Amino acid sequence: MNSTIGQRLTDAGGQGPDEQLALAAHGFAETHPELSARPRGPRRSRQVVVAAVLLVAIGLTVLRPGLVLAGSLGIFVLLHCATTLHRLELIRRAVHDDPTLAVTDVEARAVPDAELPRYTVLVPAYREPAVIASVVAGMSALDYPHDRLEVLLLLEADDEETIAAARSALGGDRSGPTRIVEVPPGEPRTKPKACNLGLIRSSGEFVTIFDAEDRPEPLQLRRAVVAFRRVGVRVACLQARLSYHNAEQNILTRWFTVEYDTWFRWLLPGLMATGAPIPLGGTSNHIRRDALVAVGAWDPWNVTEDADLGLRLARCGYRVAMLGSTTEEEANSDAINWVKQRSRWYKGYLQSFLVHARHPVALTRQVGVRGVVGMVLFVAATPVLAAVNPLFWALTGLWIVAHPSAVAALFPPLVYYPGLAVWMLGGFAAVIAGVANVRAAGKPHLAGAALISPLYWVLMSLAAIKAVVQLVTQPSYWEKTTHGLDTTDRELDADTPERPGAMA
Repeated sequence: MNSTIGQRLTDAGGQGPDEQLALAAHGFAETHPELSARPRGPRRSRQVVVAAVLLVAIGLTVLRPGLVLAGSLGIFVLLHCATTLHRLELIRRAVHDDPTLAVTDVEARAVPDAELPRYTVLVPAYREPAVIASVVAGMSALDYPHDRLEVLLLLEADDEETIAAARSALGGDRSGPTRIVEVPPGEPRTKPKACNLGLIRSSGEFVTIFDAEDRPEPLQLRRAVVAFRRVGVRVACLQARLSYHNAEQNILTRWFTVEYDTWFRWLLPGLMATGAPIPLGGTSNHIRRDALVAVGAWDPWNVTEDADLGLRLARCGYRVAMLGSTTEEEANSDAINWVKQRSRWYKGYLQSFLVHARHPVALTRQVGVRGVVGMVLFVAATPVLAAVNPLFWALTGLWIVAHPSAVAALFPPLVYYPGLAVWMLGGFAAVIAGVANVRAAGKPHLAGAALISPLYWVLMSLAAIKAVVQLVTQPSYWEKTTHGLDTTDRELDADTPERPGAMA
């Protein structure tokens, strides 16, 4: 990647607001169209291509139905086998060779304030008037000198209710580290566009993102500074762990917490241990400003800009490490809201993989064969397998009920036995991994939810199917996640003194 976009981002601070907005929204796509998820042609042309592919597939199925269907199922079974073995290897590597960087409280506080670098915290928020006061209080509670900290609340200019709530929370005190940056309306209306504008208007040597509902551990910034000083300059980003503060709200939040703890305690560290590209989480990733600018910052057209940035950092020769600090978020407690959020994540994973796979030879040269395999099995396979799982469940149910010969024909021995092994051993391993992880995370009370997690997989499949449809019809549409649904947790907080890592 050349440095054109990096130079434009560096020079943008002296430009006018219109030029800054244009750069934040379109600069990356204009400079690196081959790495951007911005639609490259009229939507109708994409739909025509998809329709043509479907017609060809239907035609082949009509002509040679048995061969086509059995071959397709065989491919998915093979992908499922490879993905299951890959995840088990990631867990093994994380357990036996955990690369997470641990920084003690004493080490974090030992750095004199005068030696701490300037730190930028970006907090994008949209339609969040109910939680913005907690955001302001929580950012002020960060254990970092205010004269070396800038917190930018990135609020849409037409979101008058949230802006008013933020101004009320800030009051008349302008001496604190927090200020409002209004993001003018315009397409794409996405979190990464707001973050790009915030980056242009910031000055920190290190940059991180917190979401509106986040409760970062107060020492997290200090821990990140110490950890960055331990590692080489090729480590561009430290990903902190994410978990949930309202795990006990209902069964959905319990499942979500089990999944997140497994993801951030085992799967991502396992990827780091293997040297594979890391799809970053959407918050609490601490990034060196120079590296962030060098790779072009965030793609405003990608709905999982975090995952895309992690892959792009790997392609540019940078590394990501795990930071032993936890940010607590609000787990989605409403099933419909959860499906909206998860479908955006799945759509973004597919989007990111398709973008980076446009030039497979260049991708292989930059991240290696192992890196490409990791991307296929972790980034692409996650939503794809979730989307096709209902087909296998339906065929299994049909076979159990009626034993039709057509189903038997679809599963010759080379497909049937590996598929059976994945269904039984893979599913069992996934459940046991969840149970083991909650015990390792000190949350044994969630073991019951982990044991019945196959019910959670049904929601994942619904979200994945929705993601595939939206990838064709609305690729850059950012489906808003509603926050502030953790009513039980809020009521408890009202009667509970300050907790470590919680927003005041």
